This record gives sequence, C-alpha cells and structure tokens, in this order.
Amino acid sequence: MNVTPSAAPDRQRAAQTLIVNGVRIETDSEGYLVHLDQWSEDFARAQAAREGLELTAEHWEVLSFLREHFERHGVQAQVRAMIRHFRDAWGPARGNNHHLHDLFPRGGPQKQGNRLAGLLKTKGEH
Repeated sequence: MNVTPSAAPDRQRAAQTLIVNGVRIETDSEGYLVHLDQWSEDFARAQAAREGLELTAEHWEVLSFLREHFERHGVQAQVRAMIRHFRDAWGPARGNNHHLHDLFPRGGPQKQGNRLAGLLKTKGEH
C-alpha cells in the first residue's frame, strides 16, 4: 500500500487527499470521503494511520457492521444498535460503549468508525 498525504486543490468539499495505491482519494477537512464510492480497505488503513490508529480484527468487525448496516438501512447505525450487536457478538465485557470508544478514540464508533468505514457524517455532526 502506497500512502501519501497531500493538500487538495481548491474545491468546495475536498480539503485533503490521500494517495492510496496510486489513486488520489479526496476527503473533507475531517477525513470523511468526498466520493463514497472510493472507499476500500486500503483507504481505511491509510486514514486510520493518518489518525494514529492501527486497525485490528475488532476494528474490522465494527467497520463491517457499520457498512452492512448502512447498506441494509440507508442510514448510519446508532450507538445503541452497535452496543446491542457487539454485546451479543463479544459479550458484555467488550460489547459496551466504553470499549467501542476505546477502539475509536477520535470520536467513537459513530464518528471515527463511520469515517473509516467510508460513510457520511452522522446527522447533526458539524
């Protein structure tokens, strides 16, 4: 994976770019994809590295859940739905709000998780 952060040209929404495997990926100033169809696992790894996060198997489980939920329902998963799902999958010691926020320390699973999963900002997020 070849990752090179660079400044984006003046565009209305694109504030940053990542070069991932030779492809220029535009993100807004917070790292959310400008073009959602450009998401890939390599993008997620590159954006996570930019945010100082190394993705583990648990991160990938959450990212998969977020993407599948969005595809099924057309909206981002609420934290309550994530907790319910991961409490069933991982048990109460890890399937809780605290552990999910430990996994995604920059905004929790709803902000950082959605960003790395290539999804939109949640409603009301500025």
